[in-house]
Amino acid sequence: MEEKHEKFKKPYDFVATEPRIYEAWEQSGYFNPDNLPGDRTEAFSIIMPPPNANGRLHAGHGLDMTLKDIVIRFKRMQGKKALFLPGADHAGFETQVVYEKRLEKEGRSRFGMDPKQLYEEIYAFTLENKKSMEDDIKRLGTSCDWSREKFTLDPEIVTQVQQTFVKMHEDGLVYRGKRTVNWCSKHQTSLSDVETESVEETTPFYYLKYGPFTIGTVRPETKFGDKYVVMHPDDKRYTSYKQGDTFDLEWINGPITATVIKDEAVDMEFGTGVMTITPWHSQIDYEIAQRHGLDMEQIIDLRGKLLPIAGEFEGMKIAEARPKIVEKLKEKELVVRVDENYKNVVKRCYKCSTMIEPQVKDQWFVSMEPLTQLVIDAVERDELIGILPDYEKKILLHWMKNSIDWNISRQIVWGISIPAWFKGEEIRASIESPGEGWTQDPDTFDTWFSSGQWPLLTLGYPDSDDFKTYYPTDLMETGADLVFKWVPRMIIFGLYLAKQVPFKQVYFHGMVNDAQNKKMSKSKGNVVSPIDLTQTYGADALRMALVVGTPAGSNIPLSEDKIKGYKHFANKLWNITRFVLENTEGADANAPLNDADLALKAEVDALARELTENLEQYRIYLAAEKVYHYAWDRFAAVILEESKPILAGSDAAAKASRQALLLSLLTTTVKLLHPFMPFVTEEIYQSLPSKSVDFLMVESWPHA
Repeated sequence: MEEKHEKFKKPYDFVATEPRIYEAWEQSGYFNPDNLPGDRTEAFSIIMPPPNANGRLHAGHGLDMTLKDIVIRFKRMQGKKALFLPGADHAGFETQVVYEKRLEKEGRSRFGMDPKQLYEEIYAFTLENKKSMEDDIKRLGTSCDWSREKFTLDPEIVTQVQQTFVKMHEDGLVYRGKRTVNWCSKHQTSLSDVETESVEETTPFYYLKYGPFTIGTVRPETKFGDKYVVMHPDDKRYTSYKQGDTFDLEWINGPITATVIKDEAVDMEFGTGVMTITPWHSQIDYEIAQRHGLDMEQIIDLRGKLLPIAGEFEGMKIAEARPKIVEKLKEKELVVRVDENYKNVVKRCYKCSTMIEPQVKDQWFVSMEPLTQLVIDAVERDELIGILPDYEKKILLHWMKNSIDWNISRQIVWGISIPAWFKGEEIRASIESPGEGWTQDPDTFDTWFSSGQWPLLTLGYPDSDDFKTYYPTDLMETGADLVFKWVPRMIIFGLYLAKQVPFKQVYFHGMVNDAQNKKMSKSKGNVVSPIDLTQTYGADALRMALVVGTPAGSNIPLSEDKIKGYKHFANKLWNITRFVLENTEGADANAPLNDADLALKAEVDALARELTENLEQYRIYLAAEKVYHYAWDRFAAVILEESKPILAGSDAAAKASRQALLLSLLTTTVKLLHPFMPFVTEEIYQSLPSKSVDFLMVESWPHA
């Protein structure tokens, strides 16, 4: 006995145990559902939201991987053919930004580099980071099927993405047109709305004299070409002005002739109810110009500098030019007044915070209305079994009902090339060149165009066995911030291509914050690495700290004290095991239980039923907390203490009953804890005399 249980006399050593256990799991082949023991007819699948292959995992990834792995381990133990399919995302614009920072440190710039060389450098950089990211995922105990891993730049994935574009073009759902786009002058690319941040800033608001009117603007630098003055057709203050009336006025660079336009887009309650428009640099103004057939002129170039129309200000950056333009307006007595404390919402690039400059460009757009209607109908018909938390369903529907056409063109080399070809005015969508004289579009897809098809792409849509077996997937667990970016696009592509919503349940988790519940950021210096935490406290401790007290959608303050507490819990479980094994050596695990022990057995059976229900309903935080309190406060603190006199007593039947009970309770507790703390429970299971299979991960989930 002394030798057999010697390892339990020392504290639990997660440093030595976790990598050894993970390697054993991998070698077992049980991460692959095709290799699972028993007759498993019911499939269960989760697709990993592909982490960006441009760096190490962050704390949010830690929560993301943990929640999904808890569910997949639970379903695997329930006898399901459970697939957790991993992947990695090339992450387009985000990865290129990361690499551009490296280039800056090296004194290089992507501008002027050969596109092919830049692509190859980023590819090598991404593969290196992808390997590190996969190692991080393994450190967390994530039991995914690495044999099925997909990368968004795998050749078959690229082909499928491009085929989707060609199909959408044939179906009239993508079009190329000159429209206003969000332009980042630093990174020289257009961005979708979800790749910009709307920031409230205090900005001077200028009231300017425009002939007989007073107009307002926060951007006087865009006003050089303003030659249309717009008012609401129902505004009684301006009934004397008719559509198409003209008048002469003195403006920034001299006299101009302005034309009156009547349009319902004007807010009669804002300012004087009159505005001029700059169609090239404003979405609203562009739409007004389109409705009335007005011409438009570019004022600011793609580098954020003023063009020749600005006269003496040509070539100036906005920040430099604005005060000088205002000074000139004052000299011409065209400034009526200035509100220095105007609250203005400014769009900025979400990666570099450069102010977004609307620009009119030829780009590829997805016609969203017919596609979003598919989603609205599916959600309202409850084709989605559920969205947790429930309020996210309203957010999803609001976004769907108010979406605008999606710009999918990116002016970067890193990504999947758009399979479109130009020859003069002719355009063709085709994976292969249509022939001599055709030039391929140099742009790449917005990364959400490929990742939006992820459930389909990873399962080999449309004909593979995996697609037939595992689609639609059972659970999409992801961050609440992706309710706009990713989840609706997956639903759109699932309905458009496969005619089915790609998942039965959506579970949104909140943000992992620092110990003071403040958002982690490099600038604040409060970023916590999940891998550093596993090296200090163990993956099991981190997993428990991430899920206990964390309902769906709620943000989590992650403190080291909390993780340290669950490290102690892992050791407590270790000590419980030592006590039970030392006191049941040679005992009959099937000895009959007396009434008192049957009651204790019924108690853990009730706990198993409760945990099963909680996990089935994705109340993961509640299940984790209940099994933790049972193991520490009930099993260790009460049952083991009450067992000591029984085990030391002279009543052989009572002792045999208690020994059988303790072995049963330990086995059940270890099983119930396994989805949450897989490493320590697997290590304990390997020493149990009652183990019935080679690995705990494929044991049967406890039931009464």
